[in-house]
Amino acid sequence: MNSPNRLIYIPEPQLCFGFEQQLDFSKDGLMLFGPLDGPDRPRSLRIGLVGSPKGIERYKKWVKSINHYIPSANVDATHHTPFPGFEAIFGAKWPVEPVCTIKITEKKILENIRIKDRYQAIYNTVSLYENEIRRHLREEESSVDIWFVVVPEEVYKYGRPKSSVPTSIAQPSPILMNEKQARILETQFSLFEEDHQHAEIYKYELNFHNQLKARLLDTKEVVQVVRETTLAPDDFVINNRQIRQIQDPASVAWNLCTTAYFKSSGRPWRLANVREGVCYVGLVFKKDMTSKDPGNACCGAQMFLDSGDGLVFKGAMGPWYSETSKEFHLPFKDAKQLAEMIVNAYERSHGEPPKELFIHGKTKINQDEWEGFQAGVSNHTNVVSIRIRNDGLFKLYSSGTRPVARGIALLANQRKGYLWTKGYIPRLMTYPGREVPRPLSIEICYGKAELELVMEDILGLTKVNFNACVYADGEPVTLRFADQVGEILTATPMAHELPPLPFKHYI
Repeated sequence: MNSPNRLIYIPEPQLCFGFEQQLDFSKDGLMLFGPLDGPDRPRSLRIGLVGSPKGIERYKKWVKSINHYIPSANVDATHHTPFPGFEAIFGAKWPVEPVCTIKITEKKILENIRIKDRYQAIYNTVSLYENEIRRHLREEESSVDIWFVVVPEEVYKYGRPKSSVPTSIAQPSPILMNEKQARILETQFSLFEEDHQHAEIYKYELNFHNQLKARLLDTKEVVQVVRETTLAPDDFVINNRQIRQIQDPASVAWNLCTTAYFKSSGRPWRLANVREGVCYVGLVFKKDMTSKDPGNACCGAQMFLDSGDGLVFKGAMGPWYSETSKEFHLPFKDAKQLAEMIVNAYERSHGEPPKELFIHGKTKINQDEWEGFQAGVSNHTNVVSIRIRNDGLFKLYSSGTRPVARGIALLANQRKGYLWTKGYIPRLMTYPGREVPRPLSIEICYGKAELELVMEDILGLTKVNFNACVYADGEPVTLRFADQVGEILTATPMAHELPPLPFKHYI
């Protein structure tokens, strides 16, 4: 039994790599032992490339660079690791020439992203890339593991919410409609069918990245959006300074190569020494900004297994947000349905229901939700609801020159405590951060579980973010991408229910 206000240390979770070897640092493991082996492990990446002529050349130049050794940015810093080369790390080839290359003139891209009406601008720019990918799927036979969509910096700059184009370069809107008129057509009928078709554009999210991924979900194609400035920062210099400060070339190579390998169905690493039959779920909520009801929101769930593999489920759309409590909650029926979807997917891949189902969320679920989740699983599954928050109520200071170590935990009582997922890391001999590390607040809201075991799991889940190759994240992967997944789920006015799709489609 845990005594109140007990300070403990949770040892660093180990990762498993090729030949079943274990280490705590992803870069060490990949360099020494390579990624996990398996039937889906790619031997050569089949890349589809879409971009402007300049973007395509910058991509090819970058691929050439990551096929060779890239020195560390700081040989004295242990978290700055040189990049030995893609094939040397992953045991797979990354050909300079993609299996498919689609050129879109930069002039056409800029003309569309500079349209004064932001809804039309982003929708039309996404269409340039989406239409070309769909055309390839219809007409070509070459299969693609992952599409690299290389975009000019202006697409990033003006392809986001609240962006505006300077009047000096703004292009006239091709459709004589605006957001206000489109909203009126939601309740009023027009004699012209094209008016209603044009109004649909205003139901899409003002975000190029999210909208493109959402509009391609039905194709089940995997997309990686990358800015030209990421691939060739030295090409964008003003007054002897890069217009954008990015990571050093070795770090960019580690991160982008790891996510490309993962999205090509490779498994870089997995957690070692995990309990069998455990399933982790992160709840996702996103308000529907196009709805008249301010409480209307989409619910989803991210399911992660001990292997690090994940699926994203789209739940029901409804009035889940309360303006009073500022929280999202599901009714019994929808919570039950979501739990059933998760368990059914788990059973299809494992042949039996999970022994333990941990539900992670940033807000505390209510009694109605808890009863719904319980009703959606079998009696053989132990369900536990965990609230994880980064509220920053307090900080822990050390008496020496080093900050508190990662893995320190304060057990306030048997069901609530604080876990430092950021802090001094002995392997790196430093704390890779700037501010005094703050803990995550962890509370067992419903169900039975040992708090120390829950914290061990959460610490491990900070190490399976395959969108980067870092020692660990500050948040578990169940919540790390919750906002991004929610934005993609609501980025388009999809009328049909999306099937569960692998996590790689959303990051």
